Amino acid sequence: MAKKENPIRRTTGKGGNYRKTKAGAGMTKKGVAAHRRANPGSKLKTAVTGKVKKGSAAAKRRKSYCARSAGQMKKFPAAAKDPNSRLRQARKRWKC
Repeated sequence: MAKKENPIRRTTGKGGNYRKTKAGAGMTKKGVAAHRRANPGSKLKTAVTGKVKKGSAAAKRRKSYCARSAGQMKKFPAAAKDPNSRLRQARKRWKC
């Protein structure tokens, strides 16, 4: 039995479900839709990038993401120091 190879994740072209780092990292709308099709019942959503009301569901999602990604900043100090890392760019896009 041949071992199935994992597909390469690309940010552009066919299967381009992720934003380029300079575009703020994270998944694209198309990527989220593809993930939800492949995983029925998934509740994955795109980033909260706009202005939100205090205490709204979107504001809570943003606060939660920012708290989780702050832990990643501690875990990966090299990424935390690099302003062009995917982690830092995604946090910037989420307005953390």
